[in-house]
Amino acid sequence: MDKAALAARYARVKENLPAHVLLIAVSKTRTVEEIQALHNLGHRAFGENYPQELRDKYPLLPDDIQWHFIGHLQSNKVKYIIPFVHLVHGVDRESLLNELDKRATTAGRSIGVLLQVHIAEEDTKHGFSPAELRALIQRGDLTTRWPSLRFRGLMGMATNTDDLVMVRREFDGLAALRDELRQSGAVDMDLFTELSMGMSGDLEEAVAAGSTMVRIGTAIFGERA
Repeated sequence: MDKAALAARYARVKENLPAHVLLIAVSKTRTVEEIQALHNLGHRAFGENYPQELRDKYPLLPDDIQWHFIGHLQSNKVKYIIPFVHLVHGVDRESLLNELDKRATTAGRSIGVLLQVHIAEEDTKHGFSPAELRALIQRGDLTTRWPSLRFRGLMGMATNTDDLVMVRREFDGLAALRDELRQSGAVDMDLFTELSMGMSGDLEEAVAAGSTMVRIGTAIFGERA
C-alpha cells in the first residue's frame, strides 16, 4: 500500500467537498491496513456493504470509527452490525425497520436510519417509492412504532447513466421529497435533515442538489487489485 498516494487522493477528494457534506469512505473489500491508514489521516466515517465483512473488521480497528452500512441489508444479517453501526443508509422496507428496531432494543441502543427511496429508472435499485414512503410516514409517529430507531433523512441512488441532467433531476426530486416530509410535521424536523446521495460519478450533481453525505471509494483508496 502506498500511503503517500492514499493521502494525496484523500486530500483531492476533500478539497472539492463543501465543509457541510460528510465524506463517507467506502471501505468494502479494503484491508484493515488501508482503513487504518486513512484513519491515521484523521478520517472517521467509513461505509461498508457486507455485514459479515464489517463484523470481522470492527474489532480490529479503532473504536472512534463511525461505521455506516450503505449496502442492501437482509433482515437475517442485521444481528452482525447492530452492536456498533452508526447509521444504516438503505432501509427500504418495513420488515427491515421491524428487525432493526427489535435488535436495537435488545442491544440497548438507538440506531440511526435513512429511508431509501427508489429514484432511478432501473429495476435493480432498491427503495420505497415516493408514494409508499408518504403512506408509511402519514400512518403515524415513526418513533412510536420503532422507538429504538432515529429517522435521520433519506437515501437514494441515481440512474447509472451519462445523462447528468437526468441524474440531477432525480437528486432534486429526492431533496424535494425530504423537504416535503419535513414540512408535513410527520417527522422530527430537527433530526430528519440528511440526504445520502452521490458517488464518484455523480458527486457534483448530488452536492448541487443538496446532498449532506457522499459515498466515495475508489477515488480515495485507488483501484482494487
